[in-house]
Amino acid sequence: MKITAAITGIGSYVPDYVLTNQELEKMVDTTDEWITSRTGIKERRILKGEDQGTSVLGTKAVQQLLEKTGTRPDEIELLICATTTPDVLFPATANIISNAVGITKAFSYDMNAACSSFLFALATGAQFIQAGTYKKVVVVGADKMSSIVDYTDRANCILFGDGAGAVLLEPNTEGYGLLDQVLRTDGSGEAYLHQKAGGSRRPPTHETVERREHYIYQEGATVFKFAVKSMADVAAQVMERNHLGNDDVAWLVPHQANKRIIDATAHRMGVGPEKVMLNIQRYGNTTNGTIPLCLADYESQLRRGDNLILAAFGGGFTWGSVYLKWAYDYKAVS
Repeated sequence: MKITAAITGIGSYVPDYVLTNQELEKMVDTTDEWITSRTGIKERRILKGEDQGTSVLGTKAVQQLLEKTGTRPDEIELLICATTTPDVLFPATANIISNAVGITKAFSYDMNAACSSFLFALATGAQFIQAGTYKKVVVVGADKMSSIVDYTDRANCILFGDGAGAVLLEPNTEGYGLLDQVLRTDGSGEAYLHQKAGGSRRPPTHETVERREHYIYQEGATVFKFAVKSMADVAAQVMERNHLGNDDVAWLVPHQANKRIIDATAHRMGVGPEKVMLNIQRYGNTTNGTIPLCLADYESQLRRGDNLILAAFGGGFTWGSVYLKWAYDYKAVS
């Protein structure tokens, strides 16, 4: 029988510290009304403390995932960490997470495709399951976006927060799990959404730091237009080739970049707001944490057999959509 890769459990974590719009009003020239009306964000979580990197977020999410699913760390055969903000350039943040949670019989690596990394990693992890190579794969989406946000830039600092989510992929022969995906990149988009310095092309110097070139740079209007069109197009393509109408879709799970982008994407797809997962108001844009955090927040509402359309868009540009048939009914963990 055909093997598919099904999500059989979810874990998540967000830091305790809440950065509200009211606090941002004291940092930059902005208002709660302005932020809310343009982004839909009311607050975001920030990871505080020395030596606290993305791996801290990912570790907490994976620990919760293993506990909820009753999975031993030594049962995991592969861990992929989708992140744009690795702890360090090497070793991989995935390696650090694996070590922290006691995963010792697996290999692990990072996936970086900006905000689309989680979808790319999910599709990649599924291939190992579908090929019969592995039976238990963990995909983590985690980012400490506060580490690359310029808190003097009022256009960008209002958008981002820190958080992580993790899913367990296992084989399924009943038709549940990842059934299709459309994944795309267009490197010409680099000019509109990128980080200017910090890599091998422009290593850190006193000058790059002084010019604040290690933060997020984006041209908002261009990114908005491309994000809406790209996410809607690939989501519609996935639906069309799997003969799914709007009534067949239980949930749209969009990357939580900006509520206006989410609303415009759903409108173009013809999906009503009652079918759109939304938590940007509480967490902001956690980049690779957004989609798994949505799944975690809505887990109790998901039912076995639900058709989910996941969609994301990221810098560089990257974008994609995944068709997923949900594999289990929610059971509260006591």
